[in-house]
Amino acid sequence: MLIRRYNPMSILSSSSSAVFSPVHRQFRRCPLPLFTQFLRPHFPPSLLCTTISSVPTTLTPLFYSTNSAESSTTDAPDELQHHLSNSKQGPLKPGLYLVGTPIGNLEDITLRALRVLKSADVILSEDTRHSGKLLHYYNIKTPLLSYHKFNESQRAQLVLRKLQDGEIVALISDAGTPGISDPGMELAKLCVDKNVLVVPIPGPSAVVTALSASGLPTNEFTFVGFLPKHNSSRKEKLILSANESATQIFFIPPHRLSQFLEEAASIFGESRQCVMAREMTKVHEEFWHGTIGEAKEAFLARQLKGEITFLIEGKSISIDEGPSDSQLENELRELISEGHSLSMAVKLVASGKSVKRKAIYSLALRKFGGQLESEDE
Repeated sequence: MLIRRYNPMSILSSSSSAVFSPVHRQFRRCPLPLFTQFLRPHFPPSLLCTTISSVPTTLTPLFYSTNSAESSTTDAPDELQHHLSNSKQGPLKPGLYLVGTPIGNLEDITLRALRVLKSADVILSEDTRHSGKLLHYYNIKTPLLSYHKFNESQRAQLVLRKLQDGEIVALISDAGTPGISDPGMELAKLCVDKNVLVVPIPGPSAVVTALSASGLPTNEFTFVGFLPKHNSSRKEKLILSANESATQIFFIPPHRLSQFLEEAASIFGESRQCVMAREMTKVHEEFWHGTIGEAKEAFLARQLKGEITFLIEGKSISIDEGPSDSQLENELRELISEGHSLSMAVKLVASGKSVKRKAIYSLALRKFGGQLESEDE
């Protein structure tokens, strides 16, 4: 719980009831454990317990959202800064630190993440304006350097030189864990190849956040991420996902949700269970549960805003006999007519089936090998 406008000097009163009045800014948003730590050296334990226990429950706890007009940018209290700078953990070693940051609610950041961001020589940021708000809120003065998908190849060597010179470099994305559908994967790989220390600082992730609250199986899942924009590539990926028994997790831009639902209904089937998670940890957080067919009806006419994580249950494992040769032939014919190569058509048809790929490939050669050769001529 965080206390606002509690005057610590009011406990000098002989009355056992606490007095609340405006105080200096540094105490207005002080976490309760740090606040009591501040009071302990100055007042008897009995008086301190009486005072803290009398804090009224009507005081407003602080919640923050990147979309809320009421999100505060007040500097973090001095006690928090003192705690971060005097952590019992030793000084950081030079290296690349991949720091998870909130996906919405600014309270979803760890003390370790704050300590690393404060101690780093430079912070690589996907959008310096966006990340600047987070750093300003926690009164972190570390310099920011832009690092995004349009300049990561050019920045990589500069960052590598900084790391090899013994600097501490922190990498953050706009939200969540760096390298997960965000810049960072290539830089981490480069550092590993060059024997530069890479340290993960765990934090929020939209994938795990959505999965944990989805009600779908969590023991096995596939993170698909953003789908390709090219129609053929996108359909290939959806076909592969539809044949997986694990829960499938997608990142869907709101303006592409209608297209995704149409294609998912066609490939996964309308009866497959799904979950739409939107604006997680933010003011307008929403979890919607139903079938893909019901999702089409619910969202095709509704224009959503905000980040969407979409989950679809995996394919049920059937003990029935495998598909017949005629079924396999029909699937192969459809894929080849759409422009897929013979090998890709075989791969897509074999996905999720008990039939060995070698058997399907032999069938494809018998049925369509001559046709493809004549087309090549």
